[in-house]
Amino acid sequence: MRPFTSTIPFAEALRQVLAAARPIDRTEQILLAAADGRVVAADVHATVDVPAFDRSAMDGYAVVAADTIDATPDRPRSLACVARAFTGQMPSRAVMPGECVEIATGAPMPAGADAVVMVEETAPGDAGIIRVRARVQPRQNVGPRASDLAQGQRVVRAGQSLTPSRVGALAATGLTHVDVYAKPKVALISTGDEVVDPGQPLEPGQVYNINRVTMQSVVARHGGEAVALRTAGDSLEALGHVLDSTGDCDVLVFSGGSSVGDRDLVLDVLRDRGRVQFHGIAVKPGKPTAFGHIGRTPVFAMPGNPTSCLSNAYMLLAPFLRCVARLPEWRPFTIDAPLARRITSTADRHQFFTVRLIDGRAEPAFKSSGDITSMADAEGYIEIPAQTDVVEAGTVVTVTLFEYR
Repeated sequence: MRPFTSTIPFAEALRQVLAAARPIDRTEQILLAAADGRVVAADVHATVDVPAFDRSAMDGYAVVAADTIDATPDRPRSLACVARAFTGQMPSRAVMPGECVEIATGAPMPAGADAVVMVEETAPGDAGIIRVRARVQPRQNVGPRASDLAQGQRVVRAGQSLTPSRVGALAATGLTHVDVYAKPKVALISTGDEVVDPGQPLEPGQVYNINRVTMQSVVARHGGEAVALRTAGDSLEALGHVLDSTGDCDVLVFSGGSSVGDRDLVLDVLRDRGRVQFHGIAVKPGKPTAFGHIGRTPVFAMPGNPTSCLSNAYMLLAPFLRCVARLPEWRPFTIDAPLARRITSTADRHQFFTVRLIDGRAEPAFKSSGDITSMADAEGYIEIPAQTDVVEAGTVVTVTLFEYR
């Protein structure tokens, strides 16, 4: 056994991790249909006017506005309806004074017309006559050409995250592809002779690989591309072989092997091939967490216990990845609620304590760092600062939610 000689505060660990994050420079061109959530790599400008023509904003009648100047419900103005205008085709007939054209929402305005009377403000007459019962001003109910986007106008700027609406704006200009920053590749390396992939039979003393799938989910949600490598056994040779297969990955994440036991060898490999920036955080769960580099590649060494691993993935890996992927800072929602039961805490460590929200109260959910249901059965967590050993029932606590609502 090689016990910890010191630990660093969680805030300092986060500061060091974020200071090491280098926004990714690689770019790629992807289909617009797959671009939601990606980060734009270069300004995109409209190559056409949107819309490319004046169009009706209402179902009704395209008119010469001057023809309606004295129209009222009691004294409607009679206009001859000479044509119909539909979406997807340019009108073939111009509108002359005393005439109108029936028009659908979004249809191109006919030449000569400068306004649209809503159908609700009209009534049919005899022999193709339309009675207009309200006055309209020039350009009323007309969407002008280029009112949405003008040719040459910037549609999105480099560094913006694409949302459904921004993707729609790009589609409005006729684009099918967009240049975005590549997703950082994150190598996930599970360790331990006892770890078995789901789907395989369990031998006595073995456990299924929970951390691989939880880490894949965290990486995917925060802008990365997970590269799940084979599980490494508890030997320096096995760890070295897996490290040799990480290729061009941008970040390495170990789970397991980061503590102080005789078979916790990840730190030995990290020291041999690179450098350790810190090992041990004054936090619960997740104390045996390390961070360092192999060459220029950042390396996270997470605990093997599922709750410890996932907790520090939320607290450290997720903000780090978002910075590398150029995504906006993650700002989860919080809810204030009274604590349902008394909690005791480890006084020398900052604790992230999971809770459920039941009937407006925060019910403790944490079991142990080895139990994944400590997080699976929780809506979020509360933070208990170091030097606080008890939080009494009824204390109003701030619950940080794991999911957006």
